[in-house]
Amino acid sequence: MEMIRSLIFLLSFRLLHVVKGSMVRLNENGYEDLVVAINPHVPEDPNIILNMMNMIKNASNYLFEMTKHRFFFKSVKIIIPKTWKKNTTYSRLKTESYDKADVIIADHYIKHVDDPYTLQYRGCKEKGQYIHFTPNFLLNDNLTKVYGEKGHVFVHEWAHLRWGVFDEYSNDVPFYVSRNSKKASVEATSCPAGVTGRPIFVEYNGDKYESRPCRYDGQLYEKGCVFIPYIRQNISHSVMWMQNIPSIEFCDKNTHNSEAPNMQNKICNYKSTWEVIMESDDFRNSAVVNASAPPSETTFTLLQTQDRAVALVLDVSASMSESDRIRHLHSAAEDFLLRVIEIGSWAGIVTFGSDASEKAPLQQITNDAAREKLVLCLPTVARGKTNICAGIRKGLKLIADKMTTTYGSEIVLLTDGEDRRMAACLDLVKKCGAKIHTIALGPDAAKELEEFSKLTGGLMLSATDGATPSKLSRIFGVITSGSGDISEQSIQLENKELVVQRSGWMNATVPVDRTVGNDTFFSISWSQSQPFFFLRDPKGKEYGSSDFTINNSNRKTARLSISGTAEVGDWQFCIKNVHTATQGISVTVTSRPASSDVPPVRTAVHMSRANGAFNPVVVYAEVSQGFLPVLGATVIATIETDSAAAVTLELLDNGAGADTIKDDGIYSRYVTSLQGTGRYSVKVHAHGKNITTRLGSRQNRALYLPGYKENGKICINAPRPKFTDKEAQAKLGSFSRISTSSLVVNTREDSAPVYPPCKITDLHARIENNTIVLSWTAPGGDFDNGKADRYIIKSSENLLDLRNHFDRATSVNCSNLIPKEAGREESFKIKTDNFVIEIDTIIYFAIRAVDHTKLISEVSNIAQVTWFIPPKASVPLNYDSNNDSTNSTVTPVPLNYEGNNDSTNSTVTAVRLNYDSNNYSANSTVTAVPLNYDGNNDSTNSTVTAVPLNYEGSNDSTNSTVTAVPLNYDSNNDSANCTVTAVPLNYDGNNDSANSTVTVSIAALCVAVVCTIVISTLYALQKQKGRLDIETMQKLV
Repeated sequence: MEMIRSLIFLLSFRLLHVVKGSMVRLNENGYEDLVVAINPHVPEDPNIILNMMNMIKNASNYLFEMTKHRFFFKSVKIIIPKTWKKNTTYSRLKTESYDKADVIIADHYIKHVDDPYTLQYRGCKEKGQYIHFTPNFLLNDNLTKVYGEKGHVFVHEWAHLRWGVFDEYSNDVPFYVSRNSKKASVEATSCPAGVTGRPIFVEYNGDKYESRPCRYDGQLYEKGCVFIPYIRQNISHSVMWMQNIPSIEFCDKNTHNSEAPNMQNKICNYKSTWEVIMESDDFRNSAVVNASAPPSETTFTLLQTQDRAVALVLDVSASMSESDRIRHLHSAAEDFLLRVIEIGSWAGIVTFGSDASEKAPLQQITNDAAREKLVLCLPTVARGKTNICAGIRKGLKLIADKMTTTYGSEIVLLTDGEDRRMAACLDLVKKCGAKIHTIALGPDAAKELEEFSKLTGGLMLSATDGATPSKLSRIFGVITSGSGDISEQSIQLENKELVVQRSGWMNATVPVDRTVGNDTFFSISWSQSQPFFFLRDPKGKEYGSSDFTINNSNRKTARLSISGTAEVGDWQFCIKNVHTATQGISVTVTSRPASSDVPPVRTAVHMSRANGAFNPVVVYAEVSQGFLPVLGATVIATIETDSAAAVTLELLDNGAGADTIKDDGIYSRYVTSLQGTGRYSVKVHAHGKNITTRLGSRQNRALYLPGYKENGKICINAPRPKFTDKEAQAKLGSFSRISTSSLVVNTREDSAPVYPPCKITDLHARIENNTIVLSWTAPGGDFDNGKADRYIIKSSENLLDLRNHFDRATSVNCSNLIPKEAGREESFKIKTDNFVIEIDTIIYFAIRAVDHTKLISEVSNIAQVTWFIPPKASVPLNYDSNNDSTNSTVTPVPLNYEGNNDSTNSTVTAVRLNYDSNNYSANSTVTAVPLNYDGNNDSTNSTVTAVPLNYEGSNDSTNSTVTAVPLNYDSNNDSANCTVTAVPLNYDGNNDSANSTVTVSIAALCVAVVCTIVISTLYALQKQKGRLDIETMQKLV
């Protein structure tokens, strides 16, 4: 019967774990229990709550429409910080918390930056961490001009968070050369293709700006050119491209722009956002609702954070006497009470063996004396069996006796043993409303232990046995408050353990940067006898062993607390093992933020299985200051388990291998050396030097609209706030941070895991001196570790054919290319001799890596090279692929395109240009148009009135009237200040009709016509040869 109950318990958890993921759940097409949390440092403003509600209500309707009547938001919980006034309408938290919220409302570290974004660092189809909005975004209605309607923005971010899709715009590559039409053309990076708008270059000078058509720089527009969309589009467009303008949807298989160089194509293998959504669990577990609107309106519950209440529930069974565990528990729990749990929190102590007992009732930590009082109650003796449920019941009772409820409280449950009766308290755990953080100590802790954490949203942690308490102390160190108030949180600066030979030295340099320094603790532990040691601060002051405190109940740990704020700079520990034999020695350093106004540098670590072939484990470490990523840090991960030696990896933020996005402050690496089933703990050490680290901006954010065109008028928005170089420099000095996490791994026991090389995700192609150069980051033989055996490179003139039928594509000989070690830069040159290259030719390349066991990586991202000559003239006003709209007004539009040079500050009014690549329509009116195009040079201040130009490749229409046209075209040299009046041009290939009147400089017109005929003839001859010589064409134009 006991076995059956345990089996039911396990099955209950397994099923729940499949659908849980986060606290949000899908129920009858509606998302329930979406959690929004307001940061404690946000000033109280009820409009933040009201506007958030309105945004989500509107988003629910938009989401329902955009998902074809499938999804909507059913219920939302909003967490009000403790710093806001209490209100009887606010409920108490249960297991919800700021640090687990789906949406966060907080200010950026850098002021005036309001980009909504989603922290999303895993792969395609994998959920993000949270959505971030600033209070100003919610309160300032003027921001709708640049970000669009707030409900649209929320849907954009929700798609990032829930379904793991990516942006379909690109700030880095806003334009690309497309072959969607018969001829190559420069298009905006968008979805779908064919959106209408104008490429504009905007120069800002304070509150004023000047704009002009973009110039070409090689094949694309110049750097800084932006796409100005028309508000009214002829087709619907993707919310993941531009959520700012109406008629939005998710691009599907039929409308997706697979050519666009955006993150969605790169990361999701050129699939549309709707295809990715259709592959989600949400889609599979839902059906279309037969209604025109969501079945119900969104409901909201307001919750408020209370004081933190924590019960330590500690195993003191007989097995805790093994491997010095009871002493290590005492030391680590002592560290937690003295330096980790925040002032103002409540704490109590329960121990359990065969039964449970209360060692210290719940009491508030108001000063150091209260901390010391609790330390005296920590256990020192281990005996009895393991009764985990008894400990949980006693811990919950301890909390309820003082707080009248267990809602919103926490239990830290540590055990090293098994208990077959854990199923007996399953219902109690589910209903208690308390988070349970579990710590599995040693290799024999109950296999079901983590299930309590998963049911309640608590942390799942594990620690291996060690010579000193440092590993267990590091685990306790991550159990900080989840309220979002980091100004009082403990931060680990160092945690280091070494085995030191007799008479050997252990030296450690610990930098204290300017963002920390309050309540700084240095501790040293040893396994046998006290070593000789001293600590030197940055100014040379030394602290000897007599300055440290040794607790009578824990004689193998010495601690030093620095009064005030610790000196910024390097602190040096010098330790000598004076024991008669080898012993373990460890150093641990913690501190708190130096100021509530300056957020500290923090490191958070996460381990998970990647969603893809072979399901490898990935370690992610986020290094940030406030909400900004810290770039250029060195991040080292150490993975430990009881059954194998520790493995050390350097985590990278290079956008290759396991790292999804380059320079986002997320450092990642595949772990390919896990030794079978078991618990694994990862320690991450992030450190940086002043000359290397800098702050970056968040990726996966809503598009900031630079401008738009509506009702014939172009409107330019204020520039998006950016970091100055001064702000971007992370003036931290040297810094050091420690964080830890754990993962339970289940692998097949009959074979060791075998992995292929990882997918290459950063393949680039360019042309240098008639040679194609490919470059990428080398994968490893096992994902991003080791070295591949060889590469397979393929080319095609069709992107999707290359993706879908890689093996059938044209091979590129790369037999002489020897792969480098993973993470190194690779480069390969390809001669163009074997390619048939004409004008408008685009060639796509992809690559796969093969390891020594013949396992092959996935097909890489696809790179392209293009032979394309852009038009020398500036882009026609209102150019929309084939047609320019009528009666448009742009005021004032400085046109400074200079084929080589166009004049500035021109005004264009009522210009109907109907350019269709071969035809200009008649009845165009152009007034006061300074034309300064100087193929070599045209003069300025020309006036053209009522000029029907109906050029059709060979024939100009008749009865045209041209008045006061100074023509200064000097392909060789045309005369200036020519006047042509009433000139019916009926040119039919060889002959112009009569009745033409030419009053000045008819010779100039003749020269121009002759030049045109010569160029056209040469072009035709070149085309007859079947290939267009690029260099010759460039000389002609």
